[in-house]
Amino acid sequence: MDHQDLPLPVGQYAQLENGLTLHYLDVGEGPVVLWLHGSGPGASGFSNFKTNYPIFAEAGYRNIVLDLPGFGRSSKPEDAHYNLDFFVECLNQFLQATGIERCTLLGNSLGGAIALGQALAHPATVERLVLMAPGGVEERETYFQMEGIKRMVEVYGQGPMGVEEMRQVMQLQLFDSSQLDEELLKERAAVAVTQPANLFSTMMVPNMTERLGELTCPILGFWGSNDRFNPVEGVFKFLDHAPHARFLMLNRCGHWVQVEHTDLFNRTCIDFLQQG
Repeated sequence: MDHQDLPLPVGQYAQLENGLTLHYLDVGEGPVVLWLHGSGPGASGFSNFKTNYPIFAEAGYRNIVLDLPGFGRSSKPEDAHYNLDFFVECLNQFLQATGIERCTLLGNSLGGAIALGQALAHPATVERLVLMAPGGVEERETYFQMEGIKRMVEVYGQGPMGVEEMRQVMQLQLFDSSQLDEELLKERAAVAVTQPANLFSTMMVPNMTERLGELTCPILGFWGSNDRFNPVEGVFKFLDHAPHARFLMLNRCGHWVQVEHTDLFNRTCIDFLQQG
């Protein structure tokens, strides 16, 4: 499928030094919040955050809603190693290409791990971190024992994911799967067929727990106690190691706090951003 046929809004494109092109939405004016989505098949910035960034725009923030390489409308190289260093390199080149010197990084799952990686490698670029069940604080084997990851690997390995296959995986993202939006499933199924096989097979993220003490920026985090993709014990790794972190742990909440508890998430983040 041609990227132009995807059922996603078309925003801007940035050309990176490494030759890749990244697609992003640029909505609102004010201090920059850069949104980094998670890694599931068919993910895009829009499908992850469509109920969030418009509220931030109304509150006076410029929202850069990025499609990571391998996702959405961004380049999907078939020869790349989609490890953390690659994603951080692309993010840092994206900031340079768009002239964004400093911003709040807001990341979910893989996006949270990339936000951490950027803050550790290039701390001057990161004003604050907002993390939703971020990756990067467990060994790879731990994630692959989680029910949601197991289901994702199993369904993805069976071939192209249509809407029903996507539903089987996405149901586990939420505590209450009745909140699953049909449009969202269609958006993700359309993107999934454009993604290269090496995207998930080469995705390696190191365990950065021991480095969390290096983070000097304020951190706001969220974790659902019913998360079936990312162990909720990760909360305590941040609270024990990162000096400026505070987390909200929510019950009746899965891996997607910004979707399941939209109003609470939006209000809490905007309050955090407005504090001095």
